[in-house]
Amino acid sequence: MTEITLLDGGMGRELERSGAPFRQPEWSALALIEAPETVQRVHEGYIRAGAQVITTNSYALVPFHIGEERFRTDGPRLADLAGRVARAAADTAPGVRVAGSLPPVFGSYQPELFEPVKAQEYLSVLVTGLSPYVDLWLAETQSSLEEARAAAQAVAGTGKPLWISFTLHDEDGAEDREPQLRSGQSVRDAARLAVDLGAETMLFNCSRPEVMGAALDAARAAAPGLRLGVYANAFANSQDEDGAANETVSTIRADLDPPHYCGWAENWTARGASVIGGCCGIGTEHIHHLADHLKHG
Repeated sequence: MTEITLLDGGMGRELERSGAPFRQPEWSALALIEAPETVQRVHEGYIRAGAQVITTNSYALVPFHIGEERFRTDGPRLADLAGRVARAAADTAPGVRVAGSLPPVFGSYQPELFEPVKAQEYLSVLVTGLSPYVDLWLAETQSSLEEARAAAQAVAGTGKPLWISFTLHDEDGAEDREPQLRSGQSVRDAARLAVDLGAETMLFNCSRPEVMGAALDAARAAAPGLRLGVYANAFANSQDEDGAANETVSTIRADLDPPHYCGWAENWTARGASVIGGCCGIGTEHIHHLADHLKHG
């Protein structure tokens, strides 16, 4: 049986549910700014649930969420703080690793806004701040090949492994077509790029569970031997319809309770995924259920 590495779940919804400071447009960054102890408690909750890798709360530390001026003046300190908080939580349990979250810096699901020079400018702030604390890099919710290349460039020379996670077209009917990134580029090309960039793991995240299986199949066909993973969201609507992720507080599905989400995860592991976690709307109770059941799959 393939050994499963268990990731954590979504940060923003767990912060909101815990009563931490939470609003638009800052999203999960607001708790880091105003009450960083609440971020550490969420990290620790995921560790208690069974997560072996926790992800820094740096996804919203970009001008899209906190504004250009705050990013310029306070971004380095906040990135350092996100890393320190995650490291402190990870150090409470043996063997827990910290993944440094590198988001799409111009907003999720918006590959058309990508600017390569400015991307490096923004990413360098996150990489510098997080580097002392993280064990690996997780480029998350990458909508295009260009975003992934930028993330790989930003961490080159740090000596830490790179995981790249792509987000997929997930509107109704997408599961019946050749899987594509939100840019329209193919998953097959994304898998080949992950290999070319030297990524240790390729994942799919922040898309509906229904589209993940076909993406895994396409990635395995294009890049045999590449380590694969999935952490889906629980949004009721496709983000192809709702717009940029975290631009609005999307409704969460009622049919993705922990047992049902675990059923999807068992399908993903059967199709070759060995890294499993959750994205927006997937919380500590889901991770706890995965920890109890995937080990015995």
